[in-house]
Amino acid sequence: MEWETVIGLEVHVQLATATKIFSGASTAFGAEPNTQACAIDLAMPGTLPVANEQAFRYAIMFGLAIDADIGKRSYFERKNYFYPDLPKGYQTTQLDQPIVGAGHIDIELDDGSTKRIRIHHAHLEEDAGKSLHEDFQGMSGIDLNRAGTPLIEIVSEPDMTNSDEAVAFAKKLHSIVTSLGICDGEMSQGSMRFDVNISVRPKGQVELGTRTETKNLNSFKFMEEAIALEVERQIDEIEDGREIIQQTRLYDADTKTARSMRSKEDANDYRYFPCPDLLPVIFDDAYIMQIKDNLPELPEARCARFISQYALSDYDAKQLAENAAIANYFEACTEQCGDAKLSANWVMGELAASLNTHELSIQNSPVSAGQLASVISRIKDKTISNKIAKQVFDALWNKEGEDADSIIEAKGLKQVSDTGALGTMIDEVIAANQKQVENYRNADADKRPKMLGFFVGQIMKLSKGQANPQLVNQLLQEKLNG
Repeated sequence: MEWETVIGLEVHVQLATATKIFSGASTAFGAEPNTQACAIDLAMPGTLPVANEQAFRYAIMFGLAIDADIGKRSYFERKNYFYPDLPKGYQTTQLDQPIVGAGHIDIELDDGSTKRIRIHHAHLEEDAGKSLHEDFQGMSGIDLNRAGTPLIEIVSEPDMTNSDEAVAFAKKLHSIVTSLGICDGEMSQGSMRFDVNISVRPKGQVELGTRTETKNLNSFKFMEEAIALEVERQIDEIEDGREIIQQTRLYDADTKTARSMRSKEDANDYRYFPCPDLLPVIFDDAYIMQIKDNLPELPEARCARFISQYALSDYDAKQLAENAAIANYFEACTEQCGDAKLSANWVMGELAASLNTHELSIQNSPVSAGQLASVISRIKDKTISNKIAKQVFDALWNKEGEDADSIIEAKGLKQVSDTGALGTMIDEVIAANQKQVENYRNADADKRPKMLGFFVGQIMKLSKGQANPQLVNQLLQEKLNG
């Protein structure tokens, strides 16, 4: 039997406010456990929450960016459940009147076509704390620093049919919220977390199958792996004559396995009721229009600008424009070195490879945009070759110097462009390789360029990679052909 996969996402996006959604406690990441949770975050007796306007502004920005309906009357409910990281016993959230209504996000598929993914809604809510298991043998610890951090939970329609589409949607969402500046996008820190709802059904069937929800995936790779695993599990279950149980599941990226966490609750299990401590928040058209008029540049507009302003290819522009931090890095580098194409090549090449190897975001790159620009500038003025430039880049990555010039000077890496010095090296290589010289001179003209590579390689080896390769080619041909 052929099967169809149906996927919908619920995405928790931490908003980049300085303080929490209902209190003045800091939202900064990395503080000592339980040092940034105040009495309001814990709903201690006698405390009252006060809504953070910036959280509403950020939520409206997102709604406008996805062409969604904006809820002009927004109020909060209490979602009641009991879990160690939720000391209040309830989560303050939105259900009946979310701030962002129906919208859409368009994703580009591998074949170049575009698919529209519908957004059901996005609502504001507070984050819970975090359970810690690694440092406590036989016990769990609770860090409540995250409790009360403002979130928007973005709920898609079940419009995706495979992991490629789900990842493309997640990446586009990441690109939008980071471009807006409403989220830092640091998934390793929990700034974006994906809950993936998955079901399967026989191909052609209209009725949806029973879904499961795999929670708290914090990377695109983990999402892809978790979807593949769960789709295979559900198909095996059905083909073996068992029913799919609606449940919440957890994926372990270390072991590449998943397990059931609990049966999946429905809304009535949470006993929602209006929060008695918070009044409805009303927005007028002027407030929303003021936000709309000041929206930052979105990925599609940035991509188009990169093509026109920097004469980049469609591919390069799209790759650089998708991530706001990468786009800013590229533009800063280009401004300082004056070469957009070389900047694009280095940002997408050597820099991206090093970041991936060390599992770093570009915000945490050891090489700043200015430092990379200094490397590119020395390539442009032929102080160093591309090969030597990679050595300089590695030295900057390892904090061995402040800029390209200091490293080139300290390591003696300046490119040899002196024709006299190069001529001496060429004579030495020719004298040591008379057989190859004879073969070259007896060869047809169309074969000579390929054979020339042997001599270039010998000279680069002799010069420890510092010979100017263009000049070496020119001088070599003059000597060998003469």
